[in-house]
Amino acid sequence: MTFIGSAKSSLSLEEDDFLIKQIVLTHDPDGHHIDTELLLHAMETVMSYATISQVFDQHVGAMAESNICNIEVVGSEEPLGHTIYKLSSEILCNCSVGGNTHERTMKLFEMLGHYKWDAKAVLVLSAFATSYGEFWLIMQLYLSNPLAASVALLKQLPNNSRLFKPRFKSLSVLVKTIIDVTKCIIKFEGLPLQHVVVENDAIMVAKSRIYITTYWVIRSALACSSQITDLIALKNMQVHLNSEISASWELSSLVCKLSNISSRLKRQVDLCYQLIETKMHKKLLNLFKEPHIDNREALDMLFASIDNFPLMDCSTKAKIGLSDLKNKVVILLVSNPELLPIEVLLLLVQQMHDHPQRLTLEGRYEVLWIPIPTFDTWTYTEEQIYEFLSKSLPWYTIRQPRSLHPIIVKFIQQEWNFKQDPIMVVLDSQGKITNSNAFDMAMVWGARAYPFSISRENELWGEEAWNFQLLLDRIDPLVANWVEEDQNLCVYGSNNIDWTKEFTDKIRDIINSGLQLKMVYVGNKIPSEQIRSIVATIRDEKLTGSLTFTKINFFWHRLDSMRRSKLRLGCTDDKDQLLKQLLELMDTGENEKGWVLIGRGSSTDMVRLQGREVMECLDLFPEWGENVAVLGLAGAIRTAIEPKPLVAEPCDHSDIIPFVDGLKETVTCAKCKRTLEKFVVYKCNVVE
Repeated sequence: MTFIGSAKSSLSLEEDDFLIKQIVLTHDPDGHHIDTELLLHAMETVMSYATISQVFDQHVGAMAESNICNIEVVGSEEPLGHTIYKLSSEILCNCSVGGNTHERTMKLFEMLGHYKWDAKAVLVLSAFATSYGEFWLIMQLYLSNPLAASVALLKQLPNNSRLFKPRFKSLSVLVKTIIDVTKCIIKFEGLPLQHVVVENDAIMVAKSRIYITTYWVIRSALACSSQITDLIALKNMQVHLNSEISASWELSSLVCKLSNISSRLKRQVDLCYQLIETKMHKKLLNLFKEPHIDNREALDMLFASIDNFPLMDCSTKAKIGLSDLKNKVVILLVSNPELLPIEVLLLLVQQMHDHPQRLTLEGRYEVLWIPIPTFDTWTYTEEQIYEFLSKSLPWYTIRQPRSLHPIIVKFIQQEWNFKQDPIMVVLDSQGKITNSNAFDMAMVWGARAYPFSISRENELWGEEAWNFQLLLDRIDPLVANWVEEDQNLCVYGSNNIDWTKEFTDKIRDIINSGLQLKMVYVGNKIPSEQIRSIVATIRDEKLTGSLTFTKINFFWHRLDSMRRSKLRLGCTDDKDQLLKQLLELMDTGENEKGWVLIGRGSSTDMVRLQGREVMECLDLFPEWGENVAVLGLAGAIRTAIEPKPLVAEPCDHSDIIPFVDGLKETVTCAKCKRTLEKFVVYKCNVVE
């Protein structure tokens, strides 16, 4: 018995080797590429609709319907529908005339010689799905639809599908098995073998099994088509138990055959996947740490399984190749398909695309959006949101985001620490990561942050000071002009309309007395419908100046980005005065009571008041108003509200302030609050 079993096994191997040689001779790939995963999903949708007993998810169907139109055949001038139609006609013709099943299968291989193995299988399945779907569409409608009844009559379809229930059940099981096996073929064909060298026999073994598996998938699809053709040929009186048992047995034997093939192939593909993943992960780790001649190799690895034009210009819908990004700084905006809340997204677009400095950079950087679904598969909602945003953004995106390889997605999640919040990973012109997340610096400085590296982030903070220039930069053109003109400003917020009206009444009295002061309402840290209502009241009653509700969001989002940027760089509020002031302002912005921040456009001398002390300060205007010309607005207010020293004797405190161009501020004494007298000190810094 052992000898007989070994002989059978040896014979089977010889038959497989001969079959593989036949199959490979028909294989002549020339760059034809198709989104097989999406096409198979569409085919599954047809099969689900066709199965009467199965409850179908309408969202899944809608997703397939919305995406099937986006499937294109790269490298072929023939439309996808024409290819499927030719295959369907060939299958139906061969099934009608009968003949050798193997020869019919090989005929289809010859027709699909230019395609990859997964495309061969999926295209044949799609062709079968059209005839199978048409058959069931008529069968489901002929009792209630006159047109369907007439077509059924012309086709001489059976008028009682219950007679064929065993056959349909076996057919359904076989189709499900075929789909499962095909997914395994797709998984292997999607492996980025061109980017890593795997010296292992596992790849060669898997390839051999892919050839055999593809053969049996196509042959099984032919068998399914033959069953449909047989039903048309049968008369109702010819249906009997033996014929149905025979048909079910043929289908069940193919299920058994494919199941055995599938289990062996799945183990082999999983082994290959693990080998490739390990190799790619290690290569990616090293790739982004070292500079290269240009960034092409790094980008090639990221889009390993996509065609020659993996990207799309969202504004023009033009296909973009990786060569278009050569020698540019590439900012990879990684997010879920929803990307960002609308106000945050608008601010990011304003900062990164509409920023005036972007024009001076002459396209030296590009933003590339990489959407990653929340779970392993895309939902209908995510598909819809992506379709909308990809037509609205001014950046690049992946033309077929589904084709981003799972190995790459896993690497991004693990090594770049992508969870749910968007990140902006910066690759310099040589493909090296210079910033693992430039999102916050993009929100704060926009194009001014070029080249968006960590060193540039530190440099920018070194140039900043705590003033309105930092807080209000580019939020609103009119307010920006006030800052540039170095005018007195009062930025204030509250979610209480009564407090706001009382405050603005007092401020208008002060302004009418001759004080030059511009007012800007910025709401609170968490803008609400109540804030929106106050903005409308301020506008309608012309109380003071105000940002729009959207720009109020801009203001607070920028502050939050400043906070995160500082903390990410390791700053602490006990050592960094700017961070301390920022955190205090944000805490004030959470207070339900009103608050104000008063100072001059570019001055670092600002006073922050909140709650009761705001009104108390305004009531003291007769006391501090006359000092504004000498001490400045902030200095005058501070002198009035801060406690006076107990002693009145002369004070000998002094401050040494380095001279810079434009220094003209009046400085008050930290001890007695009186105006300091100005002296000039010359110091030699030469060290021998």
